[in-house]
Amino acid sequence: MENAASLTPEQKDKLVGAIKSVMGDTYALYVKTHGYHWNVTGPRFKALHEMFMEQYTELWTALDEIAERIRAIGAFAPGSTEQILENATIKPDNSQPDAEAMIENLAKGHDMLSATLKKALDVADEIGDDVSVDLFTQRMTVSQKTAWMLRSSL
Repeated sequence: MENAASLTPEQKDKLVGAIKSVMGDTYALYVKTHGYHWNVTGPRFKALHEMFMEQYTELWTALDEIAERIRAIGAFAPGSTEQILENATIKPDNSQPDAEAMIENLAKGHDMLSATLKKALDVADEIGDDVSVDLFTQRMTVSQKTAWMLRSSL
């Protein structure tokens, strides 16, 4: 694909749908991570509080890149929390887990996000959209590394 303008309407819809799924799971994981940052307790409070802040800050930055990719393709990015979460597979955590459960929940969330990214990468690759393939590859790298770091702290 030379540029986003060369996409057929069907390719554009399929790609934008895949990117919106990535955006939904990224946002859902951002919210969960930020909530855990606020509510973590225990002897590792400071270390986890800081680690969760690094992680939610990275996810928040990624959301802007993802939304800008949707715009570059020629579609409108979701503009409300409700619209963004329509495509999320990661569910909120309305409980108050302990620090160890928070870490495990976030690691599983990154695994889920990686799976969503892989599906989106396959769509972009099929269409020949190298820019989206690159974005999804970079995001998968971050998610898989974050899941590993979280599990290493259990």
